[in-house]
Amino acid sequence: MRQATVRLFTNNLTKSISFYAFVFGFEKIEQWGPAFAIVRRGDLDLWLSGPQTSAAKPWEDGTQPVPGGFGRIVLPLPSEIDLGNLVTEHGGSVANGPLKGPGGVQLIILDPDGNSIELFEG
Repeated sequence: MRQATVRLFTNNLTKSISFYAFVFGFEKIEQWGPAFAIVRRGDLDLWLSGPQTSAAKPWEDGTQPVPGGFGRIVLPLPSEIDLGNLVTEHGGSVANGPLKGPGGVQLIILDPDGNSIELFEG
């Protein structure tokens, strides 16, 4: 059994798989056409859901699940690489930071669909 699973919505599944593989070393485990893929790093599975998945259908109140928002996964901050260049080369961007706080340093980046990823070094 996996320890953690996070679903992220994506507009372009191929681009998202590539981003998480090249920038953070996730491995593609499964893919169902252009709609859905599972990528894994250690004990974390990311379910990448495109607009064709059932999870992307509107809720009963009309809310449309879309990429982005402030919920985010937290990954260790890799200090040995030039993260800013690596992120932008693969379609992402640096959103905020690095910021130093009482627990450590955080850098918020966005994947190609605007999903937030917090890189943390504590």
